[in-house]
Amino acid sequence: MVLSRIWSAFIIIAIIVAGIKYTSSDNYKEIFNDMVVGKGGDTIKISKQPITAFSSEIQTNLQKSPDFEVSHIHYKKDSLNNVNVYRIQSTDGVIGTSETAVNICLKLIGIMALFMGFMSIAERAGGINLLSRLIQPFFSKLFPEVPKNHPSFGHMMLNFSANLLGLDNAATPFGLKAMESLQSLNPDKDRASNAQIMFLCLHASGLTLIPVSIIAIRSSMGSETPTDIFLPCMIATFFATMAAMIIVSIKQKINLFQPIVLAYVGGISAIIALLVVYLVQLSKDELDVFSKVLSNGLILLIFFAIVLGAMYKKINIFDAFIDGAKEGFTTCVKIIPYLVGMLIAISLLRTSGVFEVIIDGMKWLAQSAHMDTRFVDGLPTALIKPLSGSGARGMMVDTMTTFGADSFAGRLSAILQGSSDTTFYVIAVYFGSVAVKNTRYTVGAMLLADLVGVITAITLAYLFFG
Repeated sequence: MVLSRIWSAFIIIAIIVAGIKYTSSDNYKEIFNDMVVGKGGDTIKISKQPITAFSSEIQTNLQKSPDFEVSHIHYKKDSLNNVNVYRIQSTDGVIGTSETAVNICLKLIGIMALFMGFMSIAERAGGINLLSRLIQPFFSKLFPEVPKNHPSFGHMMLNFSANLLGLDNAATPFGLKAMESLQSLNPDKDRASNAQIMFLCLHASGLTLIPVSIIAIRSSMGSETPTDIFLPCMIATFFATMAAMIIVSIKQKINLFQPIVLAYVGGISAIIALLVVYLVQLSKDELDVFSKVLSNGLILLIFFAIVLGAMYKKINIFDAFIDGAKEGFTTCVKIIPYLVGMLIAISLLRTSGVFEVIIDGMKWLAQSAHMDTRFVDGLPTALIKPLSGSGARGMMVDTMTTFGADSFAGRLSAILQGSSDTTFYVIAVYFGSVAVKNTRYTVGAMLLADLVGVITAITLAYLFFG
């Protein structure tokens, strides 16, 4: 019910804001067309007028620079003193976005078939049960409703491990399999169980050891020290994960001060800290090599162990793989309607300019309170990240392009990109895969954990980069 209300609010607010812009400014006469059939990145030409037709403020800015932007409208003066007025379409309209949602699922089919095929082999060979027994002492405290040594423990462990190493392609199939396992224990199939909420909140907090893609983007954009955001990213995402665990535990009345919980959390924290101490000493190239060897090597090691175990158990390995791959295909098809619904709402928010209104409002509030407003320039990444990973990445790149990769705003946007996951995308895909309609307090808990990550990221940006 909560997700339904939020989804409806997204659409209503977007159309109202678009209507206001249409009636109050000549710069947005094409906005309804943009929201339905517009293409992301398209240049929308508004008008071409002599420079004298504009206000004195705009004329002054054009004399200083022949190409400038104000309130997301671009002005470009030519040699004849004529001014072209235009704006850039932020994202696809709902038609294009619907096609994108289906394409995402189609591209996911191969990956899902691959990993769920190997997972099927592991289940028949007893590998998932073995992993469940290893992690059971800790997970049984966080998931008290899940029976001892249940296979879902193994699936969740694989998902968290893949996330930690930045293996998004592997994390999704493992996570969907975990949701399916937890759904088998759910007495009310339409309503999210406590275990599913805890798992999804921990997953969406996005704990990642090495933000390789962010470092690569910073390097490609000319950063002198592209790895300097590594430690702040790690700390911010760790705080977000701890916040998710605490928030859900309070709601579910789970005691986190049990010795076994403290021991596991402390042990994991110590291992991560030791890895961080080692990794911060590496150069960008060394870090990149280490990440590739660790992540890709681990995937191959898992495949090797699964096949070896299956041979020892004398099961029909290829048949088991095919059965799992078929399941992966079916899962991808099932999530298409949920993904289409969520992405079109996000598209309407972006094309209507709702985010622009929020950012401008926050900057005005910061200025009115005589605060340092530099952090506001990095916030578009944080605002879009819960809605769209690719959108947030685009915002991060745009911020670095505008202010510089090594600017405060550029570094902050990179930390924000690495400090959380795509909350609404995760909810749509994971709950959609098991047809859960009532998500209960999942959205609120995940957004609260995201907020902790954002606040931590801003604090660390000031602490590390002034």
